[in-house]
Parts: sequence; C-alpha cells; structure tokens
Amino acid sequence: MTRRTKVLWTSLIGLLIVLAVGYGVIKAKTYEPSRAAQTAATTATVTANYTVFKGRPSKTAIVFYPGALVDPASYSIWAKQVAQQGHSVYLMHFPLDLAVLAGNRADQVPAKVRHNYVIGGHSLGGVMASRYAAKHPRGLKGSFYLASYPDKKGRLDHTTLPVLSITASRDGVLNWSHYRQSKVYLPAHTTFAKIIGGNHAGFGSYGPQKGDHAATLANAQQQAQVSQLLTQWLTKLTK
Repeated sequence: MTRRTKVLWTSLIGLLIVLAVGYGVIKAKTYEPSRAAQTAATTATVTANYTVFKGRPSKTAIVFYPGALVDPASYSIWAKQVAQQGHSVYLMHFPLDLAVLAGNRADQVPAKVRHNYVIGGHSLGGVMASRYAAKHPRGLKGSFYLASYPDKKGRLDHTTLPVLSITASRDGVLNWSHYRQSKVYLPAHTTFAKIIGGNHAGFGSYGPQKGDHAATLANAQQQAQVSQLLTQWLTKLTK
C-alpha cells in the first residue's frame, strides 16, 4: 500500500468516525414520543416516508412536517383525534428528523391525496412546509402553522390561501420577534389562535424541551385544543 493510499484510507476512516459520532449526537438529542403518543401511534399505518392516520378519502387531508429533532410519532395524539373526524393525517418522516434536509418530502404522499389537502408544520417544520406550499399550489386548500411562521421563501401573502396560525402563551422556544415580523408574509385574512397555558413542546407529546416554559395546561388538553382548532378550521374550508 502506497503512502498516498494510506493517507486516503486514514482520511476516509476519520470522516466515517466523525459522521458516526455526529449521527449519534443528533439521535441522542431527538425528542421521543411520550407513552400516550406511542399508544396512539399503534393505530396508524407506517411507511418509509410517513405515518398516516387514515380518515375518509372525500375529506381534506393533512400533510404535516414535524419540528426539528422531534420523532413524528410525537404528534400522534392530535393526529388520531383529527383522523377520527374524517381527515387523514400524514406525519412526514425526514432524515435525522430534520425537515430542512428533505423539504419536498410531501411529494411522497399519494398524488390522489394531494388533490385535496392542507399542509403545515410545527416550529422549523412549519417553515419548510410553508416553502412547499408556496411552490406547490395545485390541489392545496390551505396552510397552517403550529408555533411557527413562514420565511421569505415560503411567503403566502400574495395568495388567497386560507391560513391558520396557532401559538401557545407559555412558548419559550418560538422566536416571538421573528414570528411578529413574519406576519407580512401571511395573507391578510389569516386566522390566528392562541392556546392559553400551552407551551412549545405541547404541540406534540414528547416531554420537556430545552428553553421552553413550563405549561400550565396539561398536555392532553393542549393536544385536544390543537385537534379542535384544526378540525374547526378544516370545516370552514369546505363551506
């Protein structure tokens, strides 16, 4: 083996070690679903690209982008509740649980579903979902944000798309300054709702999140409010 070959192999092995360590660190920081969320997830169908809670084909479906480093199953409680009202919910899967690594993952949802759907996300997932909405208006009936907001690449202010923005009063993770500034990228008729006593992590069910404030509302109650607000909004879209 030549000296050059040895150097190349050493460099390759070093790179693999760095990647392995990096992967391990990221996975160690991933927020895992609570026991209640895991139980709810057992009623869903899991594929390589998404976890789906099936509703009725005639109803508007939901395509959802999870927050950064949050296991998709963490949103299973409200997803199951919404599906029970007839709306299929697709919780999308991403590499390393980061939507930013595969922003177009919604393309993997069956084409027949994307003829009548809304798209949204939690935190960073909402930013990426908004970018998808801005580029894929066909079949899209609306967009929503859970403790999230659009950036310039995902601006929807030039559209007549129905939009729902839900925040929580005890959210310590959301950048409220950026949230307020981003309103210029939303349609003028956007619907805003705030869950009093809820927090950032409460939009899913995965336990405490670094930087968040303690909720004064039980997680089950916040899950129920998310479900109710989404269902009510979806009902208005069909009237």
